[in-house]
Amino acid sequence: MKTHQQLADIAQTVRKLTLAAIYNAESGHPGGALSCSDLLTYCFNNILDITPDNATDLTRDRFVLSKGHAAPSLYAIAATQNLMTSQEALSLRKFGSVAQGHPDKLSMNWLDASTGSLGQGFANALGMAMSYQHQDVDAKVVTLLGDGELQEGQVWETAMCAAHFKLSNLTAIIDYNKLQSDDLNQNIMGLEPLKEKFEAFGWHVMEINGHSFSEIEDAFNQALNETSKPSMIIAHTIKGKGVSYMEEIPTWHGSVRMTRQDTVSALTELNMSEAAAEDWLLESVQRVD
Repeated sequence: MKTHQQLADIAQTVRKLTLAAIYNAESGHPGGALSCSDLLTYCFNNILDITPDNATDLTRDRFVLSKGHAAPSLYAIAATQNLMTSQEALSLRKFGSVAQGHPDKLSMNWLDASTGSLGQGFANALGMAMSYQHQDVDAKVVTLLGDGELQEGQVWETAMCAAHFKLSNLTAIIDYNKLQSDDLNQNIMGLEPLKEKFEAFGWHVMEINGHSFSEIEDAFNQALNETSKPSMIIAHTIKGKGVSYMEEIPTWHGSVRMTRQDTVSALTELNMSEAAAEDWLLESVQRVD
């Protein structure tokens, strides 16, 4: 188990790798990748037992990134866990790379689902949890959804099914940053009252600050002790967290190409000097070319 300070340091590394990868790729989704970096950091360090040694184990813990466009942050946390190399994470969207723009489970054996078509990852996680329940396998299934993703109908079919079968081995997290590609959720298709909706569907629901490791920890402690229903963690987050010029700006969902100056500026906000950021970017680009 990592301490909260250790987790904060790892999350900082995840954000740096994420930004460098998106810069190298000349495309990607920085806003939603940064908003879930703390959640991914906690999951892969203190909850999930997924390692290079057990990656092919049929009864290991499972993780599904249902919001597949946040793949750069998933690859970044994977690099810190030795599930892939930093060089592979930085090769995002390059021809022949294992780090595709959205997760491709055929590319790496620790990936549990190919996602990107929103809503489907949640349903995949449901199937894994049902399978483990049927086989009496003592393992966790965790999935991370985006908030705009909740506008997909199959999300609610999945929620209904999981509660019906009392899948207490399933924990879902909503990266609730309130923004999607074009605008605020509430201006496109409102989600509230969100907690009450999932409670009505039969879930154990918690609302937390998704950037507070103590609150994330408390929520998972509750989820892991729940024995009669699936658990939903509604994590209130900030889109673009950690980079002031990206925070809560819809265009940084993925429609703006990051320039070198954008990236250097972002890295300096993550405690790198401008010179160190320039040198690291030059090195990372050379490593993937």
